[in-house]
Amino acid sequence: MAKEKLYGKTLDDLSALAKAASLPSYAAKQIAGWLYRRGAPEISGMTDLSLSARTLLEKDYETGLTPPSSVATGSDGTKKYLFPVSSNRFIETAYIPDRDRATVCLSVQSGCRMGCRFCMTARQGFQGNLTTNEILNQFRSLPEHALLTNIVYMGMGEPLDNLDEVLRSLRILTSEWGYGWSPTRITVSTIGIIDRIQTYLEETKCHLAVSLHSPFDEERQALMPVQKAHPLKEVLDTIRGFDFGRQRRVSFEYIVFRGLNDSPAHVKEIARILNGIRCRINLIRFHSIPGSEYSSPGRQEMEAFRDSLNARGMTATIRASRGEDIGAACGLLSTLEQNKNK
Repeated sequence: MAKEKLYGKTLDDLSALAKAASLPSYAAKQIAGWLYRRGAPEISGMTDLSLSARTLLEKDYETGLTPPSSVATGSDGTKKYLFPVSSNRFIETAYIPDRDRATVCLSVQSGCRMGCRFCMTARQGFQGNLTTNEILNQFRSLPEHALLTNIVYMGMGEPLDNLDEVLRSLRILTSEWGYGWSPTRITVSTIGIIDRIQTYLEETKCHLAVSLHSPFDEERQALMPVQKAHPLKEVLDTIRGFDFGRQRRVSFEYIVFRGLNDSPAHVKEIARILNGIRCRINLIRFHSIPGSEYSSPGRQEMEAFRDSLNARGMTATIRASRGEDIGAACGLLSTLEQNKNK
């Protein structure tokens, strides 16, 4: 029988494990320290646990770290790793170096059930939620782990559709007994699941990024079917009702599609609906996927759209495109890998 994985367990989990195994109560923090701070690859390396305790743990448990199966490296230094997960599936994890920053982009699901029309991951359909172990394994087993300065939950899947595991992973990343990262170094993205946004905001201090893509309801629904069940107005009302404080940030992700959502009318409506929300708008050039009807505007059009938003008092920036020569669109590499196994 497969052994249970220790990596991805919270301090409460480890305390319950220690109690069930008749280990001293302080053993839970010792195990957590080895898993998340000291990086023991095996239970045998947890040398401040007694030999009998380590032997007992090894009967039923393993640390549970899994290396990536392959990597694609772009000319700009961006890397996309494929990690195997259960049932012969693969997920993508992006490493993005940028001067004094190094960001990892984590996936939270294999496939996605949200059905966004422009997304390659959505074409896979929903194949399963990742466990806390599988989410954090992308962070810890990244070869560039020691270089990381920022984490974004913007890979495959909808983070708030796997909220329990995402919250557990954030607790491990930010707790003193875990990695001890500042929440201001972590951003979680969502397309807007109203009740879960509220829970996320209440239970963490990490940044929030909301996928906008159009300020008009019908147009947004055509791009993102979630708009019908979770209208943008209600998403924005939830955000307006929450005190973000000075350190916490909310941003809006806006993929720009040529001739679809980049008109002066869009600028005017974006400024209207976001009025009163202290935020940033990240403009993103669309990365083409096979068979897509959408295309990206040119550099000058992107800059003109940005400048028009800024002229209305917004803070809009253009996110630099990275990894274009290795399939920048999320889901491309994992789709190709999974198709090999069919």
